[in-house]
Amino acid sequence: MSKYVAVLALGWCSIATVQAQTPPPPGSRIAWLSPERIYNESKLAKLAGEKLAEQFKGREKAMQEMAGRLKEASEKLDKDLPALSESERARRQHEYLELDKEFQRRQREFHEDLNQATNEERAAISDKATKVIKQLAAVEGFDIVLQDAVWASPRIDITDKVLAALDKDK
Repeated sequence: MSKYVAVLALGWCSIATVQAQTPPPPGSRIAWLSPERIYNESKLAKLAGEKLAEQFKGREKAMQEMAGRLKEASEKLDKDLPALSESERARRQHEYLELDKEFQRRQREFHEDLNQATNEERAAISDKATKVIKQLAAVEGFDIVLQDAVWASPRIDITDKVLAALDKDK
C-alpha cells in the first residue's frame, strides 16, 4: 500500500510540474511594479519622509550631542589616563563605560522607534498603492500584478502608472 501511495505522489508531483510550466491561457495579462520605487519616489513617500524627519529631529540632535560628549570623555580619559591614580582611573573608566552604555541604549531605542514609524508609514503607502493597483488591474484587465521578480520586461512595468495615480490622489 505504501508503494502505491509513493507512486501516486510521484505521479502527482510530475503533473504539478508540467502544469506549472504551462504558459498562461491566450489573452492573459501580466503586470509588474517596483515597490521600492513606490516607497521612494511617490509624493506620499516624500511627505512621509519629511514627517519622520520632523518627528525625530529633536531626538536625533540629542543623540548627536550625546555622541559628542562621549567622544570628548574618551579623549579626556585617554589624555589623563597616565597621570591618574589607580582608583581615579577605575572610577573614570567606569563613568565612561556607563555613559557609553547609556548612549548605546538610547541609540538602539532611537533606531527601533524610527524603524517602527517608518514601517507604519510604509504600510499606509502600501495600503493606498494596493487600492490603486487593484483599480488599475480592473480597468486595464490584468489577471495578475507581480511585485517580486528576478527580471521583468519594461513593457509590463506599471510602476509609473501607479506612481502617477498615487500622486494624483495626494
